[in-house]
Amino acid sequence: MGESAAEKTSAELMVDLIISLDGYASGEGWPGWWGLEGPEYLAWLDEEGKKDITLLMGANTYKVMSSLSQQAEDEGSGFSDDEGASLTGLAAMPKIVFSKSVEEPLAWPNTELVRGDAVEAVRELKRTRTGTLSTLGSLSLTRSLLSAGLVDRYRLVVFPVITGRTGSERIYDGYPDVALELVESRTFDGRSQLLEYIPTLIEGPPPGRP
Repeated sequence: MGESAAEKTSAELMVDLIISLDGYASGEGWPGWWGLEGPEYLAWLDEEGKKDITLLMGANTYKVMSSLSQQAEDEGSGFSDDEGASLTGLAAMPKIVFSKSVEEPLAWPNTELVRGDAVEAVRELKRTRTGTLSTLGSLSLTRSLLSAGLVDRYRLVVFPVITGRTGSERIYDGYPDVALELVESRTFDGRSQLLEYIPTLIEGPPPGRP
């Protein structure tokens, strides 16, 4: 049986995170923006930015990333050319920030402000929009959307360091139990790994196999 019109036009929700091997979302003293950039990874980011993607974020991520994007436009910003291009490219992408504290007008171009409940707003966005809705950072937003069963894809870029001393913002604290079906994997620059999963909420450990 073919898909209904609603199924064909509904948007897919993807969680998109950059993490250290031990599951941190940021780290003290790390240069640039979080991760180990390389030409393959940055080229992939550039291609991703050309797709039909709307970025979702909370207030803190909005403030940090909009500031970095604006800094990258200035000479002597300290970012490499590839880093700067990736950051400034975010300005052209459609973005939604969920916040009760951010004030309009918003300084970052192509950004929409939603003050209501983020989970219900994203549920409606999935129903009424097309393309891909993708989180940008925003750990508490990501956790809420995953717990509500709204996430269709869970994508990680894992870079090969353990940040036991400098790492901050533990990603998985407060998560429900989630089974993950691997649907794509890739290595960037011989070091960082992309892992993309279909997530399914579970009540506890799955039954053992014979």
